[in-house]
Amino acid sequence: MEKKDFEAWLDNISVTFLSLTDLQKNETLDHLISLSGAVQLRHLSNNLEILLKRDFLKLLPLELSFYLLKWLDPQTLLTCCLVSKQWNKVISACTEVWQTACKNLGWQIDDSVQDPLHWKKVYLKAILRMKQLKDHEAFETSSLIGHSARVYALYYKDGLLCTGSDDLSAKLWDVSTGQCIYGIQTHTCATVKFDEQKLVTGSFDNTVACWDWSSGAKTQHFRGHTGAVFSVDYNDELDILVSGSADFTVKVWALSTGTCLNTLTGHTEWVTKVVLQKCKVKSLMHSPGDYILLSADKYEIKIWPIGREINCKCLKTLSVSEDRSISLQPRLHFDGQYIVCSSALGLYQWDFASYDILRVIKPPDFSNVSLLGFGEIFALLFDNRYLYIMDLRTEKLISRWPLPEYRKSKRGSSFLAGEMSWLNGLNGQNDMGLVFATSMPDHSIHLVLWKEHG
Repeated sequence: MEKKDFEAWLDNISVTFLSLTDLQKNETLDHLISLSGAVQLRHLSNNLEILLKRDFLKLLPLELSFYLLKWLDPQTLLTCCLVSKQWNKVISACTEVWQTACKNLGWQIDDSVQDPLHWKKVYLKAILRMKQLKDHEAFETSSLIGHSARVYALYYKDGLLCTGSDDLSAKLWDVSTGQCIYGIQTHTCATVKFDEQKLVTGSFDNTVACWDWSSGAKTQHFRGHTGAVFSVDYNDELDILVSGSADFTVKVWALSTGTCLNTLTGHTEWVTKVVLQKCKVKSLMHSPGDYILLSADKYEIKIWPIGREINCKCLKTLSVSEDRSISLQPRLHFDGQYIVCSSALGLYQWDFASYDILRVIKPPDFSNVSLLGFGEIFALLFDNRYLYIMDLRTEKLISRWPLPEYRKSKRGSSFLAGEMSWLNGLNGQNDMGLVFATSMPDHSIHLVLWKEHG
């Protein structure tokens, strides 16, 4: 057929074809396919692939591709990365999608990172760590051996753990190596706190003492309590040391001279915890930057201003119940903005600006669970059998780790949390080092540590 005649015929056929119903069009195509040979069928196959299998990620503007990808869950996106190199490149560069996925897992987001491929890598690392937590594979254990009598006091800071024992000694350990760095002779230790130069101990002999690590010498002795000293805290900048005692009082001392500056009364039980902390919020009673003293007994938390005036007045008293059968667990969290404490009724969080209860978290069977650490994303809890991690956004337990038969202390001095920054969100660098430490009946220290990333 001549080209001119063919084109006229094709125009007529096209007009007729367009006038057919869909069913008639389908039947016409079926008939034409049945009349086609190998060359026609190959031509048809090649053109159909171009017409029907359109790569929208390749064809769409990048902004539209990112918008569509936001509606898919991360696991589906990972599967889509296997479609082609182009898909993998586009999906991996979708920063907002991977950042959101990381946030949902409790991961910290650093907006200063500009690498568009960075956050998919972070997500893969995050999903592995969260799976390890769920499968009870994120931690490992170790022990510190060296004391010959009951270990009653623990304090952790920057990779170092201090232990105070009834063998009249205190030791400073490097948690990563298990090596004892310092060992000095002391009195019986009910509580300890240290820095690079010195160790401060509260004792069952009713006194507080300050010791030099390098020489082991006692540099200051604080006398005045009439009962065992269960908690101490100090601040070098203020030159102040505070102590809580079984005599129901809190004493404020001059750290450098050992002089008692103030005795705070009002507690009706042993004072088992004192915390000296800089305030971060403004209220009618304090301003950001003010130092605040918190003291806790079995039933109440008292808030005091820090000053050298005599007869200092308590700013506020917090409690969870009038019922004296409901006691506070021996752990207190105060970061300058929130106060958190646990009891048989649940985990209580107070706003420090207003002293209002922000929330009460009541997971199942909470009566024996104690608080170890509290952050923006996670809380670390434990009972007689397990260490727990709670996602505070959902108030659900996401992990647990078995604990041995450790030595139990009603005052909470013989167990503690280690590194705490991960409670504000994991980031791939802060999930390392000590998680939990407790003294054991055989006088050793049981450590729970983060396992290195697989």
